[in-house]
Formats: sequence, structure tokens, C-alpha cells
Amino acid sequence: MEISYPLIILVILLTMTKAQVPGFVNIDCGGTSTHTVDIRLQWTPDTDFPFGQRANTSFRNNNKTQYNTVRFFPADDRKYCYTLNTTTRLRYLVRATFLYGNFDNTNDYPKFVISLGATYWDTIIIKDAATPVLSETVVLAPSPSLTVCLFNASSGLRFISTIELRQFNGSMYYTLFEDQYFMFMAARVNFGAHGNASIRYPDDPFDRIWESDAVKRPNYLVDVAPGTAKISTTKPIYVNRGENPPVKVMQTAVVGNNGTLTYRMNLDNFPGNAWAFTYMAEIENLGPNETRQFKVVLPWGPPINDAIVNVQENANGNYRLYEPGFYNVSLPFIASLDFRQTNDSSRGPILNAFEVFKYVLINFGSADATAMAGIVASNPQAIWAQEGGDPCLPVSWSWIQCNSDSNPAIISIDLSGKNLTGHIPQELTSLTALVEMRNF
Repeated sequence: MEISYPLIILVILLTMTKAQVPGFVNIDCGGTSTHTVDIRLQWTPDTDFPFGQRANTSFRNNNKTQYNTVRFFPADDRKYCYTLNTTTRLRYLVRATFLYGNFDNTNDYPKFVISLGATYWDTIIIKDAATPVLSETVVLAPSPSLTVCLFNASSGLRFISTIELRQFNGSMYYTLFEDQYFMFMAARVNFGAHGNASIRYPDDPFDRIWESDAVKRPNYLVDVAPGTAKISTTKPIYVNRGENPPVKVMQTAVVGNNGTLTYRMNLDNFPGNAWAFTYMAEIENLGPNETRQFKVVLPWGPPINDAIVNVQENANGNYRLYEPGFYNVSLPFIASLDFRQTNDSSRGPILNAFEVFKYVLINFGSADATAMAGIVASNPQAIWAQEGGDPCLPVSWSWIQCNSDSNPAIISIDLSGKNLTGHIPQELTSLTALVEMRNF
């Protein structure tokens, strides 16, 4: 189980961050004042976070002022952690964004690692100073808090622009595996979109970011079939089931007028096991003798080629959500979608949106996390006690060494210069793998 450190200054408990929406937390890292942006969400600065420094970026947009500043950290071997208070057993979207904006005036594009608690989350690679990098997970909160940590910079300086927390309702994104895995977001696409803009809050009450299929990047949504066309409607769509995709997303779609819809894309951090769902609604009025039926052909997936999709029939009418997909499917790095009109269908296939998440095995913490929590909590003002997160995972604190076991334990502690007085901390007696304690 992940251990939180409520008395450590570095790991700042952000319970006082109040968003305009219940269940939302919006942290402007490096910001100096509370402000509201174009999507009508209030951002709170991390001014009480005592480590790192704030810097201005070259990015200037009055509608996205959360990207005008960053918090960055020195080039050391420590990890720096934010703690977000949660409600145990509720599902959350956790999102971190990184807009470099040449904040350090070096044009040295950073590369570093982030973790969710003791679990590796993502490697952040900056390739463009003006484009934010986004990383997102869906997690069932295993404890009253979640920690987001930055560490292991292989180039440039570690930095962060925003941290966001969104609480989901009911059974949204429920899986049978959520006690052992969180879900890393690999793709979320709005098909048939009007322009390049993403759809998020307030159109999506849960503030998921639905990327437009009009945005082009290498090896993503390519190999589009001839005859693919965009359609849209202004009529309301019934979406109150499953994952509740926003109405605005479901009001647009692509159709295969030549009988097929095909897409190919590279999925970051794959191959692996995935949660993958499509979202469909019949948004055209078919004639009395017209049908839209198609097969789903997945070269990488299980044998479902005989399954026939009839969105109107499956959703019990027009303008209603139908979301076929897989709770657990093995996906390759290069994935393809292929929808094919059946011989007895008068209309080609349709697709409104889809989402793909990779399952990431949760590491609930190292063997000695509880003991070390007691030691650092007894020294809340000491700099050495403020690294935060798990003592061994994903990387160890700078003043300890851990072994390489799958559930690592502490083998060495360097207490030189720690100014400890009095009795040896009782917690040290529970470190069963400890073989060295230097300069105590």
C-alpha cells in the first residue's frame, strides 16, 4: 500500500485547492495567483510548494494562463512529489501537463520520468517548446491520497505546468482489474470534428480532452479509406450510459461512403493489454428501406469478424449511444481499425469516437515504506526528510540505497549530517535487510 507523508513539507497536501466544480482540482504549477481560464475552470497556484523554483515561459495566451509559468527543479538525483487528497475507492482521472516554453533560456529540451505513487507512469519527452505534453491516467484511489512525482532527468531540467484531478461518477471506467492496475490514456479521439480544437469542459462535464481527428501527426490516424466523410447533427444525443461521452462529441462522426472505414495509429507505450472502446450513435435519418450494418475486423484482436454492428438496432433507436469494445485486449504498438459494410447494408460504417487505455500494474510500495514514514514524520522540518513518495520506488531517496528485489528493501542509510540526536529511531529495527548505516 502506498504510504503518504502528511508532515513532510515537500509533499504538499492540496486539500485547500478549491475548483469551481465538485471533484475537480486544478493546480497551476509556478503560478502566483488564482485565475479563471477560457473553459471556466479556476486554477490555484502552488505557492505553498516549498521546493523548486517558478519561471515564466515564452508562451503567452490570456485564455490559457496556466501555461505562462512552470515550476522547475534542480539537476539532482532527488524526486519531487505533489500529493492530491482523494476519497478511497472512487475513480479519478489524473492529468499532468508540461509546456516547456524555453523557461530556462537554454532550448535544452527536457526528458524525465513521472510516477503515480510508487508506480512508473510515463516518460516526458519535450520536442516542441510551444506545445504542451499531456499525460493522463484513470485510477481507483487505493488510499486517501495519490502522489505525483518527477525524477530521473536525462536531459534538461524537470518541470511541470499543471496537475489536474477529476472525479468520475458511478461505474464509469469500471474494470475487473482496477484493484491491481491503473489505466494510462493512449488515445481519445473525436471523429468528424469541426476544426482542430479539442472538446473538454464544459462540453464534457468530466473534463476529458477529446482530440479532433483533424489534428495530424506522424503515424496517427493514417491510412484513411477513400470515401471517408464527416457528418454531424445538432440534435441531442442520449449518452447517459456507460462512459457518458459528451453530447458534442457524439454529434459528429465519420462514415465510410465507399463501404469501409480504416485507420492506423501508433500507440504510445504499447504493446500491452488495453481497455479499448468505440462510441457510436446513428445521427442520420435512414429511409424505411435503408440499413447501416458493418463488420469490425481487427487484425490484432480476438476473432470477432462474424459480429455484425447495427448501431440503430444496438442502441434501440437513432441519436442514442452504443459503445462496443473490449475490457481487456492485447494491442500492438501499431494498431489498425477496419470497419466493413455488409453486403445487405445500404449505408457504410459509422464511428463517432474512441478511447484506448493501457493497463499499468500498480506497485503499492516497498517493504520498508511504513517504517521510513515514521522516521521522516519525526523530522518534518529537515531537508533530508522531504523527498516524498516511496523510499525505494520508482527510485530511492538520495540518502538511502535499496536492493533490486521485486519488492525492494532498504540495505543502506546515510545519516551523516542529519543532526539526529537522542535514541536510535525504533523504526530502524524493522528494516530487516539493512546492512549498512553510515556516520550515524
